[in-house]
Amino acid sequence: MATETYTARRDALETYFDRTAVEAWAKLTSDAEVSGIRATVRAGRDSIRETILSWLPSDLTGERLLDAGCGAGQLAFAAAERGARVEAVDLSPTLVELAAERAPTGLAGEIHFRAGDMLDASEGPVNRVVSMDSVIHYQPADMVQMIADLASRAEDQVIFTFAPRTPMLTVMHAVGQLFPKSDRSPAIVPVSEGHLRKRIAAHPELQGWKVGRTQRIDSFFYISQAMELIRA
Repeated sequence: MATETYTARRDALETYFDRTAVEAWAKLTSDAEVSGIRATVRAGRDSIRETILSWLPSDLTGERLLDAGCGAGQLAFAAAERGARVEAVDLSPTLVELAAERAPTGLAGEIHFRAGDMLDASEGPVNRVVSMDSVIHYQPADMVQMIADLASRAEDQVIFTFAPRTPMLTVMHAVGQLFPKSDRSPAIVPVSEGHLRKRIAAHPELQGWKVGRTQRIDSFFYISQAMELIRA
């Protein structure tokens, strides 16, 4: 996949997460004290991560798992604790280095960290793919194609999160457009669950998959929805 809109947004995200926001992101994903707004974001991210983990087997021994957009590595650590061989990839080399530094010792599984495009399939097939808050910045057409590309590597399960179109997110998105681009992160693109389901059902590369579980997390300034795809 290499549409102009995807490439432009991917490059903007790499710049933002690797240069502009890396210190803030490192703090948000630690135990450091943060502002009230960021505390709600942290709580929301913790909840959505726990949701994703609850949908994975408690024993992942021998399984390969792709953490597409691993950030500071929290989900990758949890999967490796269950015995998974984790391919943890993120656009930001700085965040990948941070994740590698934070990785616990003595994990039951192993983690291979890689900086680059999460759609790079050169590492071959995996059993499961998780992608937490990594497709939320892309337009629906690109987003669903990204999901299809990730699913092409998965044998059993794909779990991703999206920004559901809600009144709160619509207002936050509109307000965000008022600020200069240099002062804000790349915009989140809300999409309704119904619209997303229709696009998934109609996508030719996702005909062997169906929507499984879905769960929305609303933590004031953090609103996200997890969705599972399983083999039809």
